[in-house]
Amino acid sequence: MQRLAMDLRMLSRELSHYLEHQVRVGFFGSGVGFSLILGFSVAYACYYLSSIAKKPQLVTGGESFSRFLQDHCPVVTETYYPTVWCWESRGQTLLRPFITSKPLVQYRNELIKTADGGQISLDWFDNDNSKRYTDASTRPTVLLLPGLTGTSKESYILHMIHLSEELGYRMLLLNYLGKIGPKTPLKAAATFSVGWNTFACSESLEKPLNWLLFNYYLTTCLQSSVNKHRHMFVKQIDMDHVMKAKSIREFDKRFTSVMFGYQTIDDYYTDASPNRRLKSVGIPVLCLNSVDDVFSPSHAIPIETAKQNPNVALVLTSYGGHIGFLEGIWPRQSTYMDRVFKQFVQAMIEHGHELSSM
Repeated sequence: MQRLAMDLRMLSRELSHYLEHQVRVGFFGSGVGFSLILGFSVAYACYYLSSIAKKPQLVTGGESFSRFLQDHCPVVTETYYPTVWCWESRGQTLLRPFITSKPLVQYRNELIKTADGGQISLDWFDNDNSKRYTDASTRPTVLLLPGLTGTSKESYILHMIHLSEELGYRMLLLNYLGKIGPKTPLKAAATFSVGWNTFACSESLEKPLNWLLFNYYLTTCLQSSVNKHRHMFVKQIDMDHVMKAKSIREFDKRFTSVMFGYQTIDDYYTDASPNRRLKSVGIPVLCLNSVDDVFSPSHAIPIETAKQNPNVALVLTSYGGHIGFLEGIWPRQSTYMDRVFKQFVQAMIEHGHELSSM
């Protein structure tokens, strides 16, 4: 409360100074306009500081992991101040791609052909100019996997590459980690705005406003991506039927579940939900989610399961949307998610050995 009172007094003083010196006196006349604006500003500040700006909820299955994060990744225990004029979930989600900058990154592409005729495209940022890790054979590698329709050109991926460059590194999947347990060669993992329960995610995105803003657009993106290779699928999939899908669920029922050999879409969605395998994760994993994320509703976040695994830490913010987490007055260069990524990756690479001794 003392911090809140100090913030309010400072804000009131700054607003008064601005309005007195920058706004024409004639506009306010008797001063009523000034009082209204000042009163509204103070009221909004009170609401923002008391209801919007909050510390994230840190849920861990082990005390040692919690202490490690507090020591080496303090951002997960600090108050998150969403952009004051854009803290609502949908606004954060929609604005992030347009408002954040896109750092210049030069990739080296590697194309790997698989035994079944498919291919995997890897974009490498080698960071050969790293002064911290001059030997490429010992340089830490950060593997970044974009979301459903994302690529290596997404702004949030480019920001993570830029932060990795600063740390000296060159460049996860929860289902993979849950299946393989501690045998993975990966040292640690971090996820951002993961969809924990595919059924709940689909239901949330099918609500009218969410369908209008997100679902239909993502469906068309998926259709466009597979239609480019239509000739490869026509023998086993009715592509005309796929192209008539109006939602992600319909697309998955008509294409994805069939393509990967599932009997029904329910079988596919059950297997694709990472909440089922969280208890088997065998390396340190930090998962950042916002409880207002329409792509991953809060009731589907596996809090109780996370409490049972000492390798898992959930960081849950009250606001932030889906891959949003905008902060600051004009959040062009950095977001809360970027700071979490940088601190956690650096903590695990430079201090991860401490976890085994705790």
